[in-house]
Amino acid sequence: MTAAQPDLWALFFHFLTLSLLSIGGAITTAPEMHRYLVGEQHWLSDTQFTASIALAQAAPGPNVLFVAVLGWNVAGLSGALAAMAGIMLPSTTLVLAATRWARNNRDSIGVRAFTAGMAPLTLGLLLSTGWLLAEPFLRAPEHLPTTLVLIAATLVLTLRTQISLVWMVLAGGLLGALGWV
Repeated sequence: MTAAQPDLWALFFHFLTLSLLSIGGAITTAPEMHRYLVGEQHWLSDTQFTASIALAQAAPGPNVLFVAVLGWNVAGLSGALAAMAGIMLPSTTLVLAATRWARNNRDSIGVRAFTAGMAPLTLGLLLSTGWLLAEPFLRAPEHLPTTLVLIAATLVLTLRTQISLVWMVLAGGLLGALGWV
């Protein structure tokens, strides 16, 4: 099989289109990516396509990294940039536009109702994620006291201060790296 010379604009626009269809994440459009990259353009083989996804899924980081690996295997760094820009541009633009619109209309009844309705959902997702991450440490007797202290401290800091959650996550990571958890 002879690989066709990659057209970066075609790669970019195809991934741009897929971004608009990727409800549930970019991985949901993998069959269409395969059809395009392997079947239609012949830029990748079946093995390269599968290995690209497996490699990206095994690596730490966002799930969407497999798009960069696919792009890299098509055309190196420029292919990775074209594919990632294509898959990220529509969703990023939509989020920025929606955020700006919601901020400008924050006093409207619709935005207030949406925000109030999303609060319990967001809280539930955060609690379930926290439980999932804490459960193994709560089951281990040697980690139970420090885990409970960290959970309580995080709860108090979240409710009583304006400290960003990012700093609390970083502090927890530091405490774990130091062996305190």
